[in-house]
Amino acid sequence: MAWTNAYYFRAVSRQRLFKKGTPLELEITDVAFGGKGIAKIETERGPYTVFVPNTIKGQRVRARVSRCKSRWSECKLDEVLERAPQETEIPYQAIPGAPYATLAIAEQHALKERTTLDVYERVGGVEFLPGLYQGLTGSPDDWHYRNKMEYSFAAIGREPGEIESVDGFFLGFKVRGTWWSVENLNRDSGLFDAELENALPHLRKFCFDSGLPAWHAPRREGFFRFLVVRKSLHENRILIQLVTTSKDLDRFDLEGFVDLCAEQLSGRLAGFIHAINDDTGERVEARAGQTQLVRGEESVTERVLGLDFSISMKSFFQTNPRCAEKLYSQALDYVMAPNDAEGEIMLDLFCGTGTIAQLLAQRTGMPVVGVDIVEDAIIDARKSAATNRASEGDSDITFHAADAGRFLLDHPEYKGRIHTVVLDPPRAGISPKSLRKVMRLGAPRMVYISCNPATQARDLATLRQYGYHLKALKLVDQFPHTSHIEAVALIEISHELRGKIHPDLEKPHHV
Repeated sequence: MAWTNAYYFRAVSRQRLFKKGTPLELEITDVAFGGKGIAKIETERGPYTVFVPNTIKGQRVRARVSRCKSRWSECKLDEVLERAPQETEIPYQAIPGAPYATLAIAEQHALKERTTLDVYERVGGVEFLPGLYQGLTGSPDDWHYRNKMEYSFAAIGREPGEIESVDGFFLGFKVRGTWWSVENLNRDSGLFDAELENALPHLRKFCFDSGLPAWHAPRREGFFRFLVVRKSLHENRILIQLVTTSKDLDRFDLEGFVDLCAEQLSGRLAGFIHAINDDTGERVEARAGQTQLVRGEESVTERVLGLDFSISMKSFFQTNPRCAEKLYSQALDYVMAPNDAEGEIMLDLFCGTGTIAQLLAQRTGMPVVGVDIVEDAIIDARKSAATNRASEGDSDITFHAADAGRFLLDHPEYKGRIHTVVLDPPRAGISPKSLRKVMRLGAPRMVYISCNPATQARDLATLRQYGYHLKALKLVDQFPHTSHIEAVALIEISHELRGKIHPDLEKPHHV
C-alpha cells in the first residue's frame, strides 16, 4: 500500500498543469536572463512558475502556453493588457524586436546587469571577486543605432494594435511567436533609419499595385519575400536588397521600384540589389539563386576607430557600429601586447569582415591572422585591409576563409607562436571540439567577445577545467530596448601551465 501511495504522488507531481495552446492571463513579478518574464500561479501543490519572454516586471499580459512541464511552463506573449508603472510613452511605432523600448535606459541596464551576472555565477561557476567585474558600458545612441534591418512581405498579417491576423498584403516584422504572419511597419520604429521606415508604406503600395502577391508562408508561394536594408552610419547612405521569387518576374517594374526607393531616400541610395529566392524555407539567402546589382554599388563603407570597412549585404558586421567602437576598444585593452613578443602572432577567430584583426594589427604592430568560415566576409575583410593599407603582402595581416576548428588543424605552424587568441563566435558559442583545439594552441591569453553570455558562461566553465581562468569581464549594451547584451572577457592560463598544454588536452577526445 505504501509503495502504491508513493507511486501515486510521484505520478501526480509529474502531471502537466496545462496543455499546449492554453491561454493565460498573468502578472509578471520578475524577469530572468534573456528577457524571460516570470509569473507565479498558485496551485494545490504550491507556486507554479510560468516564463513569458519579452515582458517587463509589473505588466499584466495575455499569453499562450507553448511548452509545459510539471513544475514550469513557457508561454508566447499575445498581448500586454496592462503596462508596468515604470513604462513611458515613446514617439515610435512599437515593434516585437524592441520589448523594452518603453523602459528607461537606466532601468534596462540595471535589469541586464543583474540577470547576466546571475548567469555567470550559476552556469559558469564564476565567483565575482573584487575587480573582476568591470561594469556595463551603454550605447552612445539609444535610438536609431542599427545599421541593418530585414523586413518581410507576407500575405497574412495585421495592422499595429490588432490581435488577429487576416489575409492581405503586409510588409514589416514577423508577429512575435509566428513564422507566417507579419505586422505592417507604417512609421519609424526608432531603431533603424527614420526616413527609410517612414517610406515603407509607399514601397508597400508600389508592390501591392503591381498585382503580384506577397509570400504566403503556409502555402509556400508568392512573389515578394524580403526587403533587406543596410546603412552606413559613416556615409549616411543606404544599400537595399529586394528578394523575390522568379515566377512572374517579367511583370514587375523593377526599375520603377528602384526609382521610388531613390526618391524616398533623398539621394542616399548607395546601391540596389535584386535577389531571387525560390527556396520554400523562411530565409533571405537562397541555396541556389541569382543576385543582380541593379543600380549603384554592391557595398557601403563603415568607419570604426579610424579604419574603413567595406560591407556587402551578406557580410557580418556589428549591428551598432558606434557602440562596437566601445566594445572593440575594451577588447584591445585586454589584449595588452607585450614588448618582447618577437615571432609571436595574434589570432582572430570568427573574424567576420576583419574589424578586430585590423584593429589588432594597428594597435599592437604584431602579425595578425583572421579566420572566418564565410567567404564573402573574408573577401570584404581583404578589401578593407587593402583600403586601410594593411595588405596581406606586408605580412602584417592575413585572412583565411576556413572553419575555425579545421583551420587550426591545417596550420600547426602556429602552435607555440600565438600570444593572444581573440574569439568572437556566433550566439551558439564555440563547439566543444573547436574549444579544445583553441586551448591546444597553448596561447597564454584569450579575449572572448560574446553576444550571448549564457554560452560564454558555459565555455568559461570548460576553460577553467583546463587551466584557463577569467581575469576580467565587461558588459556592453549594443542593443538598447532588447534583452540582448554583449560581454568581453579576459582569460589567462594559470601560471603553472605557461608554455605548456594541459595533459588532458593531449588525450583522444570524442564528442
